Amino acid sequence: MTLPSTHDIALAAERRTAARLLLAHPLVTADGPHADLFPLIRRHADWLGKRFQQVLSYRLLVDSSYARLFKAGLGAGAGHRLERSTGTPFTPHTYACLALALSVLVTAPEQMLLSQLVADVRAAAADAGIELEGTERAAGKRTLVAALRQLVEWGVLIETEGHVTALAQEAGGEALITVDRELARVVVAGPLAQSRDGADLVRRAADPGFGGPRTYVRRMLVETPFVLLDELTDAERDWLRTRQRREAQAFSELLGLETEIRAEGVALVDPEEELTDLHLPGTGTVAQAALLLVERLVERLRPQEPGHPATGGSLVIGVAVPDGLVDELLTELVAEYGQRSNWQRGYLEDPPALRVAVLDLLARMRLMTPAGPLRAEGEGLPEGYVAQAPEGRLVTDVRGARPAGGGWVLLAAAARYATHVTVRPATTAGRSAGTQQELPL
Repeated sequence: MTLPSTHDIALAAERRTAARLLLAHPLVTADGPHADLFPLIRRHADWLGKRFQQVLSYRLLVDSSYARLFKAGLGAGAGHRLERSTGTPFTPHTYACLALALSVLVTAPEQMLLSQLVADVRAAAADAGIELEGTERAAGKRTLVAALRQLVEWGVLIETEGHVTALAQEAGGEALITVDRELARVVVAGPLAQSRDGADLVRRAADPGFGGPRTYVRRMLVETPFVLLDELTDAERDWLRTRQRREAQAFSELLGLETEIRAEGVALVDPEEELTDLHLPGTGTVAQAALLLVERLVERLRPQEPGHPATGGSLVIGVAVPDGLVDELLTELVAEYGQRSNWQRGYLEDPPALRVAVLDLLARMRLMTPAGPLRAEGEGLPEGYVAQAPEGRLVTDVRGARPAGGGWVLLAAAARYATHVTVRPATTAGRSAGTQQELPL
């Protein structure tokens, strides 16, 4: 067997670096935050374009000043949400402002005053029959500013003189902004022309097309923390289980990701912890409370004998969280850790807000989820999508692997964050063995 040369190793490393950057940041500009790596993307543009198309059916557009990876989405409820600088998620109103601003900017002059842009956005809203409530008030102005700041972050808007925040900070605040019309045109990745409305756009974007189960499962693997078997159709489950080891090698070569295969599903793990926008363990009140909560939930609810149908066991993907248990445990955690860990006062005084924030984080981490219809049951499938496995193929039976009905479900991946006890022998004669609690990271 011929060993790879030093040149081949360096070439593979360059391509992997560029692919990882595009996956984490689908819009990279020549003068943006990742400008130092932009030449790497241009150098390997042809190879990257072919590989992203082959593996994920993602289209890559590389220009002299930007690179845009057009991701396709995974359907309703699976998108990467935008947030304000405070960490507050965009509201539907903020997304509406963002979409209206983009619709104006694709044909805007190269430079314009902030006041003119705001007037054009309001006019576009009126033409579309959209009511932008309170745009003259402070709250409405802050919402519009949040949308414009996002466009500044993407490089669509350049603050030539002044800042877009002037709109909310002072009466009659003004700024001169430069518009990159080309970037404005490539921000939206979905098939706008064919879509009837927003929901239809999300459905169409998530359709894997000719790639079918292969493409959808691959997208799930790289875009979500964990792929659970009962969130896949029979055909998708069959494809994953028969090719998971081959796919592990492919994702290792393309993106440097390691594959973790478990009875309940598959996860791609990034040893360098770069390809994620969420971290647990993490810093701050919400992350600390979430970690402590999931630890205690696992301790209370862990099934006694989970297994796999192939070995005669019972597959457990999720367990029901009893009503009131989350509130009970969070109350205990606030009393035990709130003051001495210096948790945010706002959360200490508003337990419902802490509950919402903690559950939101755990749901985004796919450690907990509200009970509801699943893809394995036909939920959210594109029209005409083939969900059945090839005739005669036996696939893993996922019926009853998680509870139905309402309420919250603790998912199997949460067990990774459970406290376990390690017994270490004494190092000094006469000392007894000790125990130590550890949190797996």
